Amino acid sequence: MSGAPRVFVDCALAAGAEVVLPAVSAHHVRTVLRLARNAELVLLDGHGAVHEAQLTLVSREAVQAVVGPALAVGGESPLDVTLVQSISRGERMDYTLQKAVELGVRHVVPVTSRRTVVKLDSRREDRRLEHWRGVIRHAAEQSERTLLPTLAAVTTLDAWLAAHPTTIAFLLQPGAATPLAREPRPQAAVALLAGPEGGFDAGEVERMLGAGARAVSLGPRVLRTETAALAALAVMQALWGDFA
Repeated sequence: MSGAPRVFVDCALAAGAEVVLPAVSAHHVRTVLRLARNAELVLLDGHGAVHEAQLTLVSREAVQAVVGPALAVGGESPLDVTLVQSISRGERMDYTLQKAVELGVRHVVPVTSRRTVVKLDSRREDRRLEHWRGVIRHAAEQSERTLLPTLAAVTTLDAWLAAHPTTIAFLLQPGAATPLAREPRPQAAVALLAGPEGGFDAGEVERMLGAGARAVSLGPRVLRTETAALAALAVMQALWGDFA
């Protein structure tokens, strides 16, 4: 089904089953793509299952499809990378998430750190998370991912460090003595720690290093927050992933 729209659904897929598309995907199918009943598409469960499908209902109230045969497709890197990203302003964060998904990230953890400019109360945080989920979902569909990257709740940098004491982590730090490209291939899942607009402060860097993170550089230039993680992901995919 080359060229058929790809849609993630929040349920298990089995040939012959009828599924209701999630609201955000239903809107995209109905309003943006303007697909009608009997149109073909590809459904994904976000965990690797991919199936042909055909729309059976397109209305204001719901969009439904019948699941067809399973498809054997690739699209996933062998690298299991979690992006621990300090929250940046508006479009910068959206851009980082979108491109990180295209570059194969598996998990995203938005964190607050001392120099984080964006301050979210509980109401704004819920809205932001919902928005970011949409960014991730659309990027995964567009880039033909078979896994839907997960988005964790907003947490603090220190809380994440405390909860993941054994995780292999690369701290993206300008001026670090070791370039990322000289690190050995990770033998397990790995995290990238990316700072906010003003970078991590000295105390945070000390705590991350004390927790076992490896400080790595991405060359002699200082990269913006929306660039650093993406450059690191590209380097990792070229060295150890599926860019080679």
